Amino acid sequence: MLRVLTLGVVAALAVATQAADCTPVYKNPNATVDDRVSDLLKRMSVEEKTAQLIQGDIRDYLDVDNDGDFNQTGLEWVMSTRAHAIWTGLYIMPEELKNGAKIAQDYAVNETEHGIPTYIQGEGLHGFLAVNATIFNSPIGIGCSFNPELVEKMARVIATEAKSLGVNQLFAPVVDLAREQRFGRVEETFGEDAFLAGELGHAYTKGLQDEGVCAQVKHFAAFGTPEQGINTAPVRGGERELRSLYLPPLKRAIIDGGTWSIMSSYNSYDSVPTVADHHLLTEILRDEWGYEYYVISDAGGTARLIDPFQICAEADDECVAMQALPAGNDVEMGGGRYSFETIPDLIDSGELDMEILDLAVSRVLRSKFAQGLFEHPWTGVSDDDIYDYLNTDEHKELAQQLDAESIVVLENHDNVLPLKKDANVAVIGPMAHGYVNYGDYVIYKSQYRGVTPFDGIEAASEGTVTFTQGCERWSNDDSGFDEAIAAAEDADVAVVVVGTWSRDQNELWAGLNATTGESVDVHSLNLVGAMPRLVKAIIDTGKPTIVVYSSGKPITEPWISDEAAALVQQFYQSEMGGHALASILYGDVNPSGKLSISFAHDVGALPIYYDHLNSARTYPNPGKVYENGTIEWGRSYVLLDPTALYTFGYGQSYSTFEFDNIKASSETASADDTITVSVEVSNTSKRDGAEVVQLYVRDVLASIDVPRYSLKGFKKVNIKAGETETVEIDLKVHDWGLWNRKMEYVVEKGDFEILVGNSSENFYGNVTVTVA
Repeated sequence: MLRVLTLGVVAALAVATQAADCTPVYKNPNATVDDRVSDLLKRMSVEEKTAQLIQGDIRDYLDVDNDGDFNQTGLEWVMSTRAHAIWTGLYIMPEELKNGAKIAQDYAVNETEHGIPTYIQGEGLHGFLAVNATIFNSPIGIGCSFNPELVEKMARVIATEAKSLGVNQLFAPVVDLAREQRFGRVEETFGEDAFLAGELGHAYTKGLQDEGVCAQVKHFAAFGTPEQGINTAPVRGGERELRSLYLPPLKRAIIDGGTWSIMSSYNSYDSVPTVADHHLLTEILRDEWGYEYYVISDAGGTARLIDPFQICAEADDECVAMQALPAGNDVEMGGGRYSFETIPDLIDSGELDMEILDLAVSRVLRSKFAQGLFEHPWTGVSDDDIYDYLNTDEHKELAQQLDAESIVVLENHDNVLPLKKDANVAVIGPMAHGYVNYGDYVIYKSQYRGVTPFDGIEAASEGTVTFTQGCERWSNDDSGFDEAIAAAEDADVAVVVVGTWSRDQNELWAGLNATTGESVDVHSLNLVGAMPRLVKAIIDTGKPTIVVYSSGKPITEPWISDEAAALVQQFYQSEMGGHALASILYGDVNPSGKLSISFAHDVGALPIYYDHLNSARTYPNPGKVYENGTIEWGRSYVLLDPTALYTFGYGQSYSTFEFDNIKASSETASADDTITVSVEVSNTSKRDGAEVVQLYVRDVLASIDVPRYSLKGFKKVNIKAGETETVEIDLKVHDWGLWNRKMEYVVEKGDFEILVGNSSENFYGNVTVTVA
């Protein structure tokens, strides 16, 4: 019997071995990614390879405007020609989206020769772009939280919601810098500072990918500073600015975050379109950084090589493909021409080398293998279970917490805040109620669900709360002023909510009015229409007036800072934003937000970012026009204060904090060392609160003109009333370097001053470390 069993085992092992030998290497999860890529690549035809480099669309096989009618021919076509991904960021019900995604993924895995799974793509700027998914506050607001841990939690929620509908790739995070405030997409950035953007971009990427959803870091590179602030316009700068400013936050998200995909940008940098910049996409990204995964163009990005760049002639798709693909832009997104469809002809003619095609395809396959799509191509849940994952109470609670931590108290004259719960409140203004003032990249009709400022204040109050609109956000009509004034006069306090507005994902492209958003750029940062006059009319009632800026970028109305009883900045809110705002106004939450972007006195003073070069902004005598008409003449500027009205990192609390006993772990260091800075932070008030400890490093003497100082570390700490916490923050000396005159990155020897404070202009002490 033992012999029979042994022979049976041997026979079974032989059959298993034979079966294993028949299994392609690329389907073996235990094989290395390199081997799997190599094995699959050699099995693919040129047409199959090309299909992996072009984005498809759910509308290619699903009629989303006609009850989701399915077209089998369309599915077969898209999977044979545009199999890289299926775009799903449309206004369709979650069940329909999930069904369309499942159809595509099942076909890709089970009905194609090699069973290569497809990416199911969506947007994820500040929430999964889908009907009824959780909407978080805008990135410019998220930056004000200075809380990477919360951002990572947010990303995990966004990934969880996306996965429930089968979406496995999201176009986020945006790691552009808000250095040009006229630009309509300021709201999509984490702020003006490279270090802050890098830390939050890293947290966002990690959160998505730890949950198994592919992040797509964007935009690569130097996108956020377009000439005149106009979307997609050229960005001026040289190699040193590129490497010193724009690339470090992207590298933090891409390399340290381990992202599986990158989106290139629309702009040219130093006259070279980034979508076809070999130096940027290959020499830096791949050769220097060692990035192994793929780069996709933005929507219609490759077509810009024809118009407006005029590098390729009209309809010359071969030129477009030959410019973008060899440069290192591996995949072509829809939204423009499909120039990569010419790849088979270019291979046949010998104009395009097969090695270039194989390299691009290998990067796509590497991403799909690394993400585990071949083993787990489908993540969608049943229709009955969708709302166990989508917009849950837990997700909304996180949205409210992050929103509250992002709200910045700019002014609080005579400690009018927090409000008393039994105060009678007149809530006034076009952003206060009637719709929810989200930023861009929210699904169509989102503005009709969510908690408005009035909703939140009414729910929190124990007094009487009224709402009066006062004026439309887009109008000069002041016919509603009398009603608003009467409401303020009848109340104990007025809360006036004004600002900017954007549009949802459908309305954004419908030509409707807006003052921020993609392709909505401005010449002024003032309130528009009747809004400033409404604010003035309410202040003039003599009732304490709290002004709330609900906006996607800074607003320049210095007189409101002086005349309002309090001024609060809430960058575009989350769906729970009304509750978050009320929690701050009534003191249920102690404000801890710090500005992620500096505020100018006027658009004419831009740029206003804090980390300007040493030689900039030496202001001997700015001028001013006083309210009574008196003119004080200056020289720089003649009639304006060119310094920041509110600087990066600034924000008030209802608590008071003191910093003491600032120390560095060593007074000397080498470029490879890590310095730990410690500081004792005391809450000297009777209210528990949170403070953001900020560390800025100044290179005392450098071989080139460098920033006066730069943020290099921060930490938000909760401290109970009357208690002291010792806060420790690690600084990598390697990050203190510069690109010298030979364009070499070096940490120069000499003294570096570490400034410790709670904003970029308020320091409690410093320590000096000498790099030897």
